[in-house]
Amino acid sequence: MSEYNGMGFNKSVINWYPGHMVKTKNEVKKILPLIDIVYELIDARIPYSSKIKDIDSLIKNKKRILVMTKKDLCDVKETNKWIKYYEDMGYKVLLVSLNNNDDYKRIIDESNSIIEEINQNRSTKGLKPKEIKALVMGIPNVGKSTFINRLAGKNVAVTGNKPGVTKSLTFLKTKYKMVVLDTPGVLWPKFEEEDVALNLAATGAIKIEVLPIAEVAYHILSKLNKYYPDKLSSRYGLDKLTDDTLDDYNKIATKLNIANKEDFNRINNMIINDVRMEYIKEITFDRIDL
Repeated sequence: MSEYNGMGFNKSVINWYPGHMVKTKNEVKKILPLIDIVYELIDARIPYSSKIKDIDSLIKNKKRILVMTKKDLCDVKETNKWIKYYEDMGYKVLLVSLNNNDDYKRIIDESNSIIEEINQNRSTKGLKPKEIKALVMGIPNVGKSTFINRLAGKNVAVTGNKPGVTKSLTFLKTKYKMVVLDTPGVLWPKFEEEDVALNLAATGAIKIEVLPIAEVAYHILSKLNKYYPDKLSSRYGLDKLTDDTLDDYNKIATKLNIANKEDFNRINNMIINDVRMEYIKEITFDRIDL
């Protein structure tokens, strides 16, 4: 792991793969033959970093809806480029805010179309309609429990703005003609791309203890500097990042009314919390050229 050295940051090698994630993947493989629909949830602010890398090999040819959550927090113009990218790959993609009724209705309408298709196919074979079983998958903190609670019409899944809230696989009833399987957030054993790991840490998908907070905070500042200089200026009082990290942090401390300008931990935590607590909005850190 790297540490803040007053001038810059070194690259990290990150391994974070809790035991329940290994167990989840193994259990999903076993139960997959029973599943009719897969809801794959990803964070619209990091549409590449938040997508489970081996999910295609895991769920194979199941009907799938790729739900991009946190529409209200993303830079829609940039996220739309990722929507096109995934749609060109054959995905059905819905960009939503899970608490927006119109967005939620789009999810239900698409789900009902799939349910109707499945049961029509059964009817042609002389089979009765079935109760559809759906699987909800995604990395930690993309809104899986909130999504399931909307489907159920009540709080049946535990929610929390931190990774690792859901610990086991559970089938839950919904208001519709299906039951859903809630799964713990799943990541992958190693983060080969440092940018991916830092994006995940910045948005709360991995615990803050996994990476040095100085590196995560500086990553956020760097993204704002590159893509959203207006936010860097308005929130942190910086026109741009410079090679003088200490001077930059002094200016940030002044803007944030931190009396002890050498309290780097407090400064870094405030920067990270600005993203994790959703104070900084309309940002998309993953970029793609189309």
